[in-house]
Amino acid sequence: MIEWLGISHLFELSGVEAIAGFFTPLAVFAAFFVAQFVLPARRVPGYVIDAATGEPRSYRLNGMLVFLIAIAVWWFEVGGLERDWFYRATIPAVVGGTLFSAIIATVAFFSQPQGHEKNWFLAWWHGRALEHSFFGNRVDLKMYLYVVGGTMLVLNALSGAYYHHELFGDDANPGVYVYAAFFTFYIFDYFIFERVQLYTYDLIHENLGFKLIWGGLIVYGWLYILPMWGMAVHPDPGFSPAVTNIWLGAMVVLFLFGWGISRAGNLQKYWFKRWPDRKFLGFVEQRYIEAGDRKILYSGIWGVARHFNYMGEGFLALSVALVFMHPGNLWAWTYMIFIVSLFTWRQFDDDKVCEEKYGAEKWGEYKARVKYRLFPGVF
Repeated sequence: MIEWLGISHLFELSGVEAIAGFFTPLAVFAAFFVAQFVLPARRVPGYVIDAATGEPRSYRLNGMLVFLIAIAVWWFEVGGLERDWFYRATIPAVVGGTLFSAIIATVAFFSQPQGHEKNWFLAWWHGRALEHSFFGNRVDLKMYLYVVGGTMLVLNALSGAYYHHELFGDDANPGVYVYAAFFTFYIFDYFIFERVQLYTYDLIHENLGFKLIWGGLIVYGWLYILPMWGMAVHPDPGFSPAVTNIWLGAMVVLFLFGWGISRAGNLQKYWFKRWPDRKFLGFVEQRYIEAGDRKILYSGIWGVARHFNYMGEGFLALSVALVFMHPGNLWAWTYMIFIVSLFTWRQFDDDKVCEEKYGAEKWGEYKARVKYRLFPGVF
């Protein structure tokens, strides 16, 4: 079965290596926690209100510094860490990371009083608390999840690309390197705009249960590179240099197009929540519907479709699927299948949350103004 799936190379670790791979996420979790705690950071207010003070919660942000140090540690193989280790140890790392995530979620679950959810499994899955922080708000758990997950996504992608390079040398597929570059750019951009994350769905609405903890640490950090599981062992498809350059160039354009939609949507939302009466980027009028003391934005990106930022992620995911130049291989499509499924489901959930938040009448008015969910003119 494993041979048929094309991932037998991920099961070639020795017994000792498999044990080391199992505990690799635990070492990563601990190292990142210490790094976030000790490294200098800027402290900024977020969107979520602290129930104890009635003021916006305060966050220490040092994700970019942590990210750059982690890349340097990987590149220089500090402590004997081989560059292809994260990729080769993927399978035991996902197993171990899932267990450790479950332990973290369980501790978070029992640290909070019982809420309205009486089903213990659902309460553990979704979480009882919106926020967890440590050492006087020095480390916020949600932002920690995204620093670990985002950085490990890049390290796993780079590790897979290095494994591919060592395997094929001059016959390597340049699409694998572009794939790793896509995610490196994507996460680097995330840390440039790290403060914008404080105004997004997960930070505002999601509780800290196993779903978010495992999703942030393992799904984001390790499983987002699912295409690499299968594609790292496929060489250059053998197209002419001209075809290869045109293909990869088109994928870069498609990637940047999708990234631009997603980044603009999240940035406009952040801009609107901080400065609702300022034009976005100095020229986009911020038009909105009054809903009591809340406002529903319906201009710019948020006037094209109600969840057009998710559509941007879809275009980005399509570029990831095609960048390997092996469109007939199902592994290349795994990330896109996941992303399209995730955001198609999430946009329905977003609508329910927004209807409760703004009221059925005002949300209905917004839907009348912005008729499409994801893709204008189609859906």
